[in-house]
Amino acid sequence: MLDIPISYFWLLPLGLLIGAFGTLIGAGGGFLLVPILLILYPDENTELITSISLAVVFFNALSGSWAYGRMKRIDYKSGIILGALSTAYVPRYTFDMLFGVIMILAGIFLWIAAKDDHSPGLGSQTQPSSAVKAKRLVVRDFVDAAGIRYHYSYNPVIGIVLSVFVGFISSLLGVGGGFIHVPALTRLLNFPVHVATATSHFILTVMALTGTAVHLARGVFVHGARRTAILAVGVILGAQVGAYMSTRLGGKVIIRGLALAMIFVGIRLILTEI
Repeated sequence: MLDIPISYFWLLPLGLLIGAFGTLIGAGGGFLLVPILLILYPDENTELITSISLAVVFFNALSGSWAYGRMKRIDYKSGIILGALSTAYVPRYTFDMLFGVIMILAGIFLWIAAKDDHSPGLGSQTQPSSAVKAKRLVVRDFVDAAGIRYHYSYNPVIGIVLSVFVGFISSLLGVGGGFIHVPALTRLLNFPVHVATATSHFILTVMALTGTAVHLARGVFVHGARRTAILAVGVILGAQVGAYMSTRLGGKVIIRGLALAMIFVGIRLILTEI
């Protein structure tokens, strides 16, 4: 029988909440989990914190992708095109300051970018076929399980550059990168909101799995396996709840609430290092 300290079991409801909210907005939940772990475990090194977070993001994204896959909302073709990963490591002080600044900037961006999705079945306006060919756009057209048709097009070069950047941030900070991916997919690549959240989750599955494999190979999980396992159980269950809620709540209020939370956590992290 595993020897798990009683103090670890509060991680189960934490994982449940992070899984539900992260899946709801297609962000994996690492952007919330990392600052919480940084605050609650101030003596742990950044590699352990990011390794735990990336592993949890993987289980959250895997569970959420399964749920969104059943809804037929994942753009698998685009998800494969946009998948990418980089790895890096920084000292704890630099990590906290960098993460705090990114959280604040991302929160401001999300607040500005938040908008109501009045036409969930449509992405960008349909363009003439000649214009699409001239710009070398990728055109996507499919129907989800609810019978909603999604038609949109995007520039794959912009998407790949975006994915490389998100992949770097993902591995560096252990956050999955979905909080960047979702607004970027909707604002820069014309993805419908519901497709963006579902596809972001699929991309996070690949990113987080690769990053977690790197951490496992380096033996970083020696002191974090039990906490990771408990959090993983919570996010797997929570992801199903988040996917179910995704079609029933307004996007603008949720995203702006997320933006305020990110700004608050970012300020808190910076203040702890000043």
